[in-house]
Amino acid sequence: MRRLRSVKIVATLGPASNDYEMIRALFEAGADVFRLNMSHGDHDEIRARHEIIRKVEKDTGRPIAILADLQGPKLRVGVFANDAGEELEEGAPFRLDLDDAPGDNTRVQLPHREIFDALEPGASLLVNDGKIRLRVEDCGAEFANCVVTVGGTISNRKGVNVPDVVLPLAALSDKDRKDLEFVCQLGVDWLALSFVQRPADVWEARELANGRAAILSKIEKPAAVNAFDEILEVSDGIMVARGDLGVELPVQNVPPIQKRLIRKCRAVAKPVIVATQMLESMIDSPMPTRAEVSDVATAIYEGTDAIMLSAESAAGSYPIEAVTTMNNVAIEVESDPNYRDIIAAQRGGKKTTIADGIVTAAREIAETTDIKAICCFTQSGTTATLVSRERPHVPILALTPLTGTARRLCLSWGTHCCLTGGVDRFKMAVVSAARAARQDGFATEGCQIVVTAGVPFNIPGSTNILRVAPCEERLIFATDPE
Repeated sequence: MRRLRSVKIVATLGPASNDYEMIRALFEAGADVFRLNMSHGDHDEIRARHEIIRKVEKDTGRPIAILADLQGPKLRVGVFANDAGEELEEGAPFRLDLDDAPGDNTRVQLPHREIFDALEPGASLLVNDGKIRLRVEDCGAEFANCVVTVGGTISNRKGVNVPDVVLPLAALSDKDRKDLEFVCQLGVDWLALSFVQRPADVWEARELANGRAAILSKIEKPAAVNAFDEILEVSDGIMVARGDLGVELPVQNVPPIQKRLIRKCRAVAKPVIVATQMLESMIDSPMPTRAEVSDVATAIYEGTDAIMLSAESAAGSYPIEAVTTMNNVAIEVESDPNYRDIIAAQRGGKKTTIADGIVTAAREIAETTDIKAICCFTQSGTTATLVSRERPHVPILALTPLTGTARRLCLSWGTHCCLTGGVDRFKMAVVSAARAARQDGFATEGCQIVVTAGVPFNIPGSTNILRVAPCEERLIFATDPE
């Protein structure tokens, strides 16, 4: 199934998208990657969704990536004597402490000693997605005396954000470690790591995954933005999780951060997802707002690898319409002549290797001659992601004998992933590429393609050869008798 756009679509599964018919319909509407949110659903539900995705993959004959999103540590206040909650007024004092007695309008439990260890006077605490804001006046190992700077209703177990400090908390809770092992045994392709603050958080997940899944770091904390270069270096991909970023940072800071992070990811050829509230109104409406369409389009113009639906496809009333809308917006944006100019102007990144030179040459040849596709043979996926970084204006056929590689590449911009038999000679790689280009409708006999690979084969990251080849096997053999 050939997509008519290069940006990828990630669709979250949930109660609204829980059976074979709906998941297949979402794939056919344009979803390339399915997200399993480990914050919702037990292991039996997650296993059932995973099995359905793999059945859709088998029935459609196309690789599909599965992203398991780990919950991360959740910081929440305790409970109140009044189940309806309490009203906090601006300027009033309010205390957070470790006492598990039910709270009132003067205090409540905050059962996270680590927060008190990190707090300093002047720090901000945001409750219920920032609807209530507290400023720390005095604090100790077991308490924080605060003043309410933005009032509102506070109730049982509302979430707490601490934007001003790096918390001494691991990104993986006990639940996350169990979930990580479970989904790795299932065979997911990507692990999304929540609450990342520092590179060490990523290393812990990587060691536990032990190569069974690629690691994608969610950037949702100011500390992660500040340490982004180091986090990017140890991650396989990035998610710009704008929900918590918009809570912990001034909302006007988020768009330039999004643009900056996308460019940094592209420079090092690592896929990046833009996520959160992209088509939020489509949870309840079959039509998006114009502002939402512009938001999706902006991310595409910025060169993101993927755009993501959360509640829209997981719990909304119109999941297929949401995916279809994203697909249509992407097709329209990518057909805009300005899109190619904008994408080309963003092209950059330090290029120092033979592989860099090969993929740059492949893109330039495709831009100056009548080339129908760039076909790259890849074991680890490195060649395909390097070609993807170039954002060529022709399709990228990523050919690999490894199912896991094909699935992971479903997240990378412009890649059409094809499973192929193993090859040990470049001539046979060219033949396989020509067949795939014809079979999947990218080229016909008489057309030309660019083929890249690493010789000798089966050595990851060894891209060192490029050939312009016809899409006719007899011509390939005639011009390459070896």
